[in-house]
Amino acid sequence: MTSTQPATVFITGASSGFGAATARRFAAAGVRVIAAARRVDRLDDLAKELGPSALTVALDVRDRDAVFAAVALLPPEFAAVDVLVNNAGLALGLGPAQEADLDEWDQMIDTNCKGLTYCTRAILPGMVARGRGHVINLGSVAGTYPYPGGNVYGGSKAFVHQFSLDLRSDLHGTGVRVTSVEPGMADTEFSTVRFGGDKEQADAVYAGMQPLTADDIAEAIYWAAAQPPHVNVNRIELMATAQSFAPFQVTREG
Repeated sequence: MTSTQPATVFITGASSGFGAATARRFAAAGVRVIAAARRVDRLDDLAKELGPSALTVALDVRDRDAVFAAVALLPPEFAAVDVLVNNAGLALGLGPAQEADLDEWDQMIDTNCKGLTYCTRAILPGMVARGRGHVINLGSVAGTYPYPGGNVYGGSKAFVHQFSLDLRSDLHGTGVRVTSVEPGMADTEFSTVRFGGDKEQADAVYAGMQPLTADDIAEAIYWAAAQPPHVNVNRIELMATAQSFAPFQVTREG
Protein backbone atom coordinates (compact mmCIF):
# COMPACT_ATOMS: atom_id res chain seq x y z
CA MET A 1 0.00 0.00 0.00
CA THR A 2 2.80 2.39 -0.83
CA SER A 3 1.19 4.03 -3.88
CA THR A 4 0.35 7.72 -3.67
CA GLN A 5 -3.21 6.75 -4.69
CA PRO A 6 -5.58 4.77 -2.46
CA ALA A 7 -4.99 1.08 -3.02
CA THR A 8 -7.81 -1.15 -4.25
CA VAL A 9 -8.19 -4.85 -3.54
CA PHE A 10 -10.46 -7.26 -5.43
CA ILE A 11 -11.46 -10.27 -3.32
CA THR A 12 -13.36 -13.27 -4.64
CA GLY A 13 -15.40 -15.50 -2.36
CA ALA A 14 -15.85 -12.49 -0.09
CA SER A 15 -19.22 -13.40 1.40
CA SER A 16 -17.79 -15.53 4.24
CA GLY A 17 -14.71 -17.16 5.73
CA PHE A 18 -11.29 -16.07 4.52
CA GLY A 19 -12.77 -13.70 1.96
CA ALA A 20 -14.94 -11.72 4.36
CA ALA A 21 -12.17 -11.56 6.95
CA THR A 22 -9.73 -10.34 4.31
CA ALA A 23 -12.16 -7.66 3.18
CA ARG A 24 -12.44 -6.44 6.76
CA ARG A 25 -8.66 -6.45 7.24
CA PHE A 26 -7.96 -4.38 4.13
CA ALA A 27 -10.86 -2.00 4.82
CA ALA A 28 -9.52 -1.41 8.33
CA ALA A 29 -6.26 -0.26 6.72
CA GLY A 30 -8.09 2.26 4.53
CA VAL A 31 -7.94 0.19 1.36
CA ARG A 32 -10.83 0.22 -1.10
CA VAL A 33 -12.42 -3.21 -1.27
CA ILE A 34 -14.22 -4.88 -4.17
CA ALA A 35 -16.02 -7.80 -2.55
CA ALA A 36 -17.16 -10.40 -5.09
CA ALA A 37 -19.23 -13.49 -4.37
CA ARG A 38 -22.39 -15.34 -5.36
CA ARG A 39 -24.36 -14.73 -2.14
CA VAL A 40 -25.69 -11.22 -2.62
CA ASP A 41 -27.48 -11.04 0.74
CA ARG A 42 -24.23 -11.60 2.58
CA LEU A 43 -22.43 -9.12 0.37
CA ASP A 44 -25.07 -6.53 1.22
CA ASP A 45 -24.42 -7.08 4.94
CA LEU A 46 -20.67 -6.77 4.38
CA ALA A 47 -21.12 -3.55 2.39
CA LYS A 48 -23.15 -2.00 5.22
CA GLU A 49 -20.41 -2.97 7.65
CA LEU A 50 -17.51 -1.63 5.56
CA GLY A 51 -19.16 1.55 4.29
CA PRO A 52 -18.58 3.57 1.10
CA SER A 53 -15.02 2.32 0.61
CA ALA A 54 -16.45 -1.08 -0.35
CA LEU A 55 -18.01 -2.12 -3.64
CA THR A 56 -19.90 -5.40 -3.90
CA VAL A 57 -20.08 -7.47 -7.08
CA ALA A 58 -22.42 -10.44 -7.52
CA LEU A 59 -20.17 -12.92 -9.29
CA ASP A 60 -19.77 -16.62 -9.92
CA VAL A 61 -16.10 -17.01 -10.86
CA ARG A 62 -16.95 -20.13 -12.91
CA ASP A 63 -18.71 -17.89 -15.45
CA ARG A 64 -15.90 -16.60 -17.67
CA ASP A 65 -18.00 -13.98 -19.47
CA ALA A 66 -19.38 -12.68 -16.18
CA VAL A 67 -15.88 -12.33 -14.74
CA PHE A 68 -14.61 -10.25 -17.66
CA ALA A 69 -17.79 -8.15 -17.70
CA ALA A 70 -17.54 -7.45 -13.96
CA VAL A 71 -13.95 -6.24 -14.30
CA ALA A 72 -14.74 -4.13 -17.38
CA LEU A 73 -17.68 -2.45 -15.61
CA LEU A 74 -15.87 -1.45 -12.42
CA PRO A 75 -16.46 2.23 -11.59
CA PRO A 76 -13.44 4.46 -12.34
CA GLU A 77 -12.55 4.88 -8.67
CA PHE A 78 -12.29 1.09 -8.27
CA ALA A 79 -10.97 0.15 -11.72
CA ALA A 80 -7.23 0.20 -10.97
CA VAL A 81 -6.98 -3.00 -8.95
CA ASP A 82 -3.75 -3.12 -6.96
CA VAL A 83 -4.30 -6.48 -5.26
CA LEU A 84 -6.29 -9.47 -6.49
CA VAL A 85 -7.09 -12.06 -3.82
CA ASN A 86 -8.22 -15.24 -5.56
CA ASN A 87 -10.00 -16.72 -2.57
CA ALA A 88 -13.12 -18.34 -4.07
CA GLY A 89 -12.85 -22.09 -3.72
CA LEU A 90 -14.32 -25.16 -2.07
CA ALA A 91 -13.93 -28.83 -1.25
CA LEU A 92 -16.75 -31.31 -1.75
CA GLY A 93 -16.84 -34.78 -0.27
CA LEU A 94 -14.18 -36.84 1.44
CA GLY A 95 -14.66 -40.23 -0.16
CA PRO A 96 -12.14 -42.25 -2.17
CA ALA A 97 -11.67 -41.43 -5.84
CA GLN A 98 -13.32 -44.64 -7.00
CA GLU A 99 -16.57 -43.58 -5.32
CA ALA A 100 -16.44 -39.87 -6.10
CA ASP A 101 -19.28 -37.81 -7.53
CA LEU A 102 -18.05 -36.45 -10.87
CA ASP A 103 -20.29 -33.41 -10.57
CA GLU A 104 -18.47 -32.51 -7.35
CA TRP A 105 -15.13 -32.98 -9.08
CA ASP A 106 -16.26 -30.69 -11.90
CA GLN A 107 -17.41 -28.03 -9.43
CA MET A 108 -14.07 -28.04 -7.61
CA ILE A 109 -12.07 -27.84 -10.84
CA ASP A 110 -14.32 -25.13 -12.27
CA THR A 111 -14.10 -22.99 -9.12
CA ASN A 112 -10.65 -23.68 -7.69
CA CYS A 113 -8.78 -23.78 -11.01
CA LYS A 114 -10.74 -22.27 -13.87
CA GLY A 115 -12.40 -19.51 -11.86
CA LEU A 116 -9.05 -18.47 -10.44
CA THR A 117 -7.52 -18.28 -13.90
CA TYR A 118 -10.45 -16.26 -15.28
CA CYS A 119 -10.14 -13.63 -12.56
CA THR A 120 -6.39 -13.47 -12.96
CA ARG A 121 -6.55 -13.11 -16.72
CA ALA A 122 -9.22 -10.39 -16.50
CA ILE A 123 -7.32 -8.22 -14.01
CA LEU A 124 -3.68 -8.91 -14.85
CA PRO A 125 -3.34 -6.77 -18.02
CA GLY A 126 -4.22 -3.63 -16.08
CA MET A 127 -1.61 -4.41 -13.44
CA VAL A 128 1.05 -4.99 -16.06
CA ALA A 129 0.14 -1.78 -17.87
CA ARG A 130 0.47 0.19 -14.62
CA GLY A 131 3.73 -1.52 -13.69
CA ARG A 132 2.48 -2.63 -10.30
CA GLY A 133 0.08 -5.04 -8.68
CA HIS A 134 -0.15 -8.20 -6.63
CA VAL A 135 -1.94 -11.49 -7.27
CA ILE A 136 -2.53 -13.48 -4.09
CA ASN A 137 -3.84 -17.00 -4.63
CA LEU A 138 -5.41 -19.11 -1.90
CA GLY A 139 -3.95 -22.58 -2.03
CA SER A 140 -3.86 -25.21 0.71
CA VAL A 141 -1.49 -27.59 2.41
CA ALA A 142 -3.63 -30.21 0.62
CA GLY A 143 -1.76 -29.23 -2.54
CA THR A 144 1.50 -30.42 -0.98
CA TYR A 145 0.59 -33.17 1.50
CA PRO A 146 -1.83 -35.91 0.38
CA TYR A 147 -4.52 -37.44 2.56
CA PRO A 148 -7.26 -40.02 1.95
CA GLY A 149 -10.20 -38.36 0.22
CA GLY A 150 -8.21 -35.34 -0.89
CA ASN A 151 -8.06 -36.46 -4.55
CA VAL A 152 -9.40 -33.64 -6.77
CA TYR A 153 -9.41 -31.00 -4.03
CA GLY A 154 -5.71 -31.62 -3.38
CA GLY A 155 -5.05 -31.71 -7.10
CA SER A 156 -6.79 -28.38 -7.59
CA LYS A 157 -4.68 -26.78 -4.86
CA ALA A 158 -1.50 -28.23 -6.35
CA PHE A 159 -2.57 -26.44 -9.52
CA VAL A 160 -2.88 -23.17 -7.57
CA HIS A 161 0.64 -23.62 -6.22
CA GLN A 162 2.18 -24.32 -9.62
CA PHE A 163 0.13 -21.68 -11.41
CA SER A 164 1.41 -19.13 -8.90
CA LEU A 165 5.02 -20.13 -9.61
CA ASP A 166 4.50 -19.89 -13.35
CA LEU A 167 2.75 -16.53 -13.04
CA ARG A 168 5.76 -15.28 -11.13
CA SER A 169 8.01 -16.35 -14.00
CA ASP A 170 5.76 -14.80 -16.67
CA LEU A 171 5.56 -11.52 -14.76
CA HIS A 172 9.31 -11.17 -14.27
CA GLY A 173 10.29 -7.54 -14.81
CA THR A 174 6.73 -6.18 -14.81
CA GLY A 175 6.62 -5.05 -11.18
CA VAL A 176 3.63 -7.33 -10.51
CA ARG A 177 4.01 -9.64 -7.52
CA VAL A 178 2.56 -13.10 -6.91
CA THR A 179 1.98 -14.94 -3.63
CA SER A 180 0.47 -18.32 -2.84
CA VAL A 181 -1.06 -18.57 0.65
CA GLU A 182 -1.47 -22.19 1.70
CA PRO A 183 -3.33 -22.77 4.98
CA GLY A 184 -3.89 -25.92 6.95
CA MET A 185 -6.92 -26.63 9.14
CA ALA A 186 -9.02 -23.49 9.59
CA ASP A 187 -12.45 -23.25 11.17
CA THR A 188 -14.76 -21.57 8.64
CA GLU A 189 -17.76 -22.72 6.59
CA PHE A 190 -15.32 -24.75 4.50
CA SER A 191 -16.01 -28.07 6.22
CA THR A 192 -19.75 -27.42 6.40
CA VAL A 193 -19.77 -27.04 2.62
CA ARG A 194 -17.58 -30.12 2.22
CA PHE A 195 -20.02 -32.24 4.19
CA GLY A 196 -23.12 -30.98 2.40
CA GLY A 197 -24.27 -28.67 5.19
CA ASP A 198 -23.84 -31.21 8.02
CA LYS A 199 -22.68 -28.84 10.77
CA GLU A 200 -22.20 -31.63 13.30
CA GLN A 201 -19.88 -33.56 11.00
CA ALA A 202 -18.02 -30.37 10.13
CA ASP A 203 -17.53 -29.43 13.80
CA ALA A 204 -16.12 -32.89 14.52
CA VAL A 205 -13.17 -32.08 12.23
CA TYR A 206 -11.97 -29.47 14.75
CA ALA A 207 -13.03 -31.19 17.99
CA GLY A 208 -10.44 -30.99 20.76
CA MET A 209 -7.98 -28.75 18.90
CA GLN A 210 -7.47 -25.08 18.10
CA PRO A 211 -7.59 -24.59 14.33
CA LEU A 212 -6.56 -21.50 12.43
CA THR A 213 -9.20 -18.79 12.10
CA ALA A 214 -10.30 -16.72 9.12
CA ASP A 215 -8.67 -13.71 10.76
CA ASP A 216 -5.34 -15.57 10.92
CA ILE A 217 -5.43 -16.11 7.18
CA ALA A 218 -6.57 -12.54 6.49
CA GLU A 219 -3.61 -11.25 8.48
CA ALA A 220 -1.19 -13.37 6.44
CA ILE A 221 -2.71 -12.12 3.19
CA TYR A 222 -2.54 -8.51 4.31
CA TRP A 223 1.05 -8.91 5.52
CA ALA A 224 2.18 -10.21 2.13
CA ALA A 225 0.43 -7.34 0.34
CA ALA A 226 1.80 -4.72 2.73
CA GLN A 227 5.47 -5.48 2.04
CA PRO A 228 7.47 -2.84 0.16
CA PRO A 229 7.24 -3.10 -3.64
CA HIS A 230 10.71 -4.64 -3.92
CA VAL A 231 9.70 -7.58 -1.70
CA ASN A 232 7.80 -10.55 -3.15
CA VAL A 233 6.56 -13.16 -0.68
CA ASN A 234 6.47 -16.23 -2.90
CA ARG A 235 4.60 -18.60 -0.61
CA ILE A 236 3.12 -18.69 2.86
CA GLU A 237 2.35 -22.10 4.36
CA LEU A 238 0.72 -21.98 7.78
CA MET A 239 -0.88 -24.56 10.02
CA ALA A 240 -2.40 -24.69 13.46
CA THR A 241 0.21 -25.66 16.06
CA ALA A 242 -1.93 -28.73 16.73
CA GLN A 243 -1.55 -29.93 13.12
CA SER A 244 1.59 -31.43 11.62
CA PHE A 245 2.65 -34.30 9.33
CA ALA A 246 1.92 -38.03 9.45
CA PRO A 247 3.94 -41.11 8.44
CA PHE A 248 3.42 -42.83 5.10
CA GLN A 249 0.64 -45.39 4.93
CA VAL A 250 1.84 -48.98 4.68
CA THR A 251 -0.28 -52.06 3.86
CA ARG A 252 1.08 -55.14 5.58
CA GLU A 253 0.32 -58.74 4.70
CA GLY A 254 -0.91 -61.26 7.23
